[in-house]
Amino acid sequence: MRAGPAQRGMTLIEVLVALAIVAVTLGSAMRASGALVHNTERLADTLAAQWCADNQLTGLRLQGQFPSVGDSDFSCDQAGRSYRGVLQVRPTPNPNFRRVDVQMFDDRGDALVRLSTVTPRYRY
Repeated sequence: MRAGPAQRGMTLIEVLVALAIVAVTLGSAMRASGALVHNTERLADTLAAQWCADNQLTGLRLQGQFPSVGDSDFSCDQAGRSYRGVLQVRPTPNPNFRRVDVQMFDDRGDALVRLSTVTPRYRY
């Protein structure tokens, strides 16, 4: 029998370094996937809140009345979630127009979206 070149195995230090590298890589991957899930949930909430705000502004336009100045609260259920909204009507320098802002909040009270429009007194 011929003796071949001496074969060396990995030392304990090399194995520990490799495990540390793998652990750091997996930790980074878990953090990135958690951030992705959070961003996806935030996007879904923002989209549903935007639908609520748009529905409120569309309902105001469909009433065909010139809105009176002031604030009002409303709630909206969209995509299985409940959102709280604030409708603010403000005068403009031209008395024939009003600025209307709708701001939507989630259940924690964080602002999700704000939509604004200007409504005319007269419809053509």
